[in-house]
Amino acid sequence: MTSQTSDPVQRDPALWTLDSPLKLGGVPFGTRTTLIRLASGKLVIHSPGPLASGSRESIEKLGEVAAIIAPNLFHHFYVEENAGAWPDAALFLAPGLADKQPKLPTGETLCDTAPDLWSGELEQLCVQGMPRMGEVVFYHPASRTLLLTDLAFNLHSVSGPFARTMLRVMGAWDRFGPSRLAHLFMKDKPALRRSIDRILEWDFDRITLTHGDVVETGGHELF
Repeated sequence: MTSQTSDPVQRDPALWTLDSPLKLGGVPFGTRTTLIRLASGKLVIHSPGPLASGSRESIEKLGEVAAIIAPNLFHHFYVEENAGAWPDAALFLAPGLADKQPKLPTGETLCDTAPDLWSGELEQLCVQGMPRMGEVVFYHPASRTLLLTDLAFNLHSVSGPFARTMLRVMGAWDRFGPSRLAHLFMKDKPALRRSIDRILEWDFDRITLTHGDVVETGGHELF
C-alpha cells in the first residue's frame, strides 16, 4: 500500500469522492472516501481513508469536519488516523465494530435512525442478514446518491494478470455486485431481501462504492 491519495473529485455541489490505493493480499482493490457537505457547511467523512500528503488540507478546504463514519466491520483501518486529525469530530461506528476493534476511539453506534447531526440530509439503514459484514448504507437525497461500502464491488480496471485472476476467483472482477465473500456472509437471505427492498425505496441515481468505479447514473436499475 502506498500513501499517495488523489484529490477530491466533486460529484455534486455537496458531495465529493477521494480515492486512495489499497492492496490486500497483493490485489489492488483501492479504497474510496465519500465526503458530504451538510447545510451547515460542515463535512461528514464516510469510510475514512489514509491522510496522505496534502489530503488532509484538501478535505479541510471543503469545510469543517463534523463527523467520521466507519460504515462496516472492515473499513476501520484509518479511523484512528482520521479521529486524531479531527478530534472534535463525532465518530460513528457500524454495529459490532467497537467489540471487534476495541482499540478504536470511542464512538456512537450507527442504527437505522439518523443522528441529529445529519437528520433530514442523510438517511441510513443497517443491512440485515449479514452480521459478519455489519454494513450500514446511506442515501444522500440532495444528490440522489447511494453510499455503499462492501455490499457491492464495481472493479473493471486493475493492472496485471495476477490481480485480475484473484478478482475473478473472488467474483469481484468486471461486474457490479457482491463478491463471493459477501455471498458467504449472507446468513439470513429473507432479512437481507427486506433490507434490499428498503434500499430500493430510495430515489437514488448515483452509487459510490469503496472498491471500483463510481456509478454516475442508472444506479437504481443496476442495483
